[in-house]
Amino acid sequence: MSPTMLNTPVPPRHRRRSRFALLATVAALVAGALAWPAADRAEAAPATFTHPGVTVSRGQLDFARQQVNAGAQPWKGAYDQMLASKYGSLTRTPKPRAVVECGSYSNPNNGCTDEREDAIAAYTQALAWYVTRDARYAKKAIELMDAWSATIRDHTNSNAPLQTGWAGSSWPKAAEIIKYTYDGGWANSGRFATMLRTVYLPEIINGSNSNGNWELSMMEAAVGISVFLEDKTSYDKAMAKFRTRTAAFVYLSSDGALPKTVPSQNLDTAQKIINYWQGQSTFVNGLTQETCRDLTHTGYGISAISHVAETSRIQGQDLYGTDVGERLRHALGFQAKYQLGEAPPGWLCGGSLNLGLGPITEVGHNALSNRLGHVMTNTDRLTQQNRPSGSNNLFVAWETLTHGDNPS
Repeated sequence: MSPTMLNTPVPPRHRRRSRFALLATVAALVAGALAWPAADRAEAAPATFTHPGVTVSRGQLDFARQQVNAGAQPWKGAYDQMLASKYGSLTRTPKPRAVVECGSYSNPNNGCTDEREDAIAAYTQALAWYVTRDARYAKKAIELMDAWSATIRDHTNSNAPLQTGWAGSSWPKAAEIIKYTYDGGWANSGRFATMLRTVYLPEIINGSNSNGNWELSMMEAAVGISVFLEDKTSYDKAMAKFRTRTAAFVYLSSDGALPKTVPSQNLDTAQKIINYWQGQSTFVNGLTQETCRDLTHTGYGISAISHVAETSRIQGQDLYGTDVGERLRHALGFQAKYQLGEAPPGWLCGGSLNLGLGPITEVGHNALSNRLGHVMTNTDRLTQQNRPSGSNNLFVAWETLTHGDNPS
């Protein structure tokens, strides 16, 4: 059976018979689907790291600043939205904890929301500093980062790796802007770096065998932290895991009959792979491992892919021209059309999808459509519809401002 046959929607009356035929026929193909060339995983850290260089570059920041100060849209509206948010308040008081305890779906929630939101607030204040050159914003970002670096010692409970990844994705974005653009000094930047190295990096660097959005978010944090720490070993390790997980999260027809897998998960039969993909047995370009769970968690994974690709580009290696970019392009387009309202066919997740993709399209849309010229009709429509995009209150924030139609 060819991959094309596996990707053809199955009429309802034949679906059960075809499912059994699939399991029987492709079992012998699983070993091939599991194979992953080592050369594809290897990503070398840059000889010299570029700063600021986590998700947003100095050139991108300069463009955003120019547009806001000129009153140009959508950037001025995006900036105003950011500053009016709870994250943009100069009276915000940090709420650090020595131990942040997060269970499944943040239950219990002992510092989980506080940590994530203080990290987003630090990034928000850093962006406000860059746009306005008002030192009050830089000092507020420093206050937030210093409060946590003086206090936190650990993350516990079942969601600790994911929580660490979410908060750890925002902290280095803030720190990069402040350390490399604010000339007022940051006395405790070394302590902040120690926090990232000793509290955050060990929790995330070895990855996760949970749903794909976990490891992708964790590797986003690990890559960003590695840039701030200028840690080439951790950068290479995180990037290798990212490449493997991205290929196992977004399906391309070139993968063959079945999606690629992460070897450590031992998904060594067709049935195990189908179960892991939420029971989905028909595979098409852009389908993700969590599409049939919901588009919200799918969006977390897609966002992390775009953020790592953007950081890698800033650091000198453009992953958008590799399978990472191809998977990202198809994932955005596939999810966007259903988020826009197209009814899912019966072969896709039983004909029902849980929507809620979130504000996650700007980075990938700008890189793939605006810069590389790919036609991305659905992604473009959704991006325009969602402008100005805000924050998902976890690890995504203000990407119309930083990446919307940004040529830098």
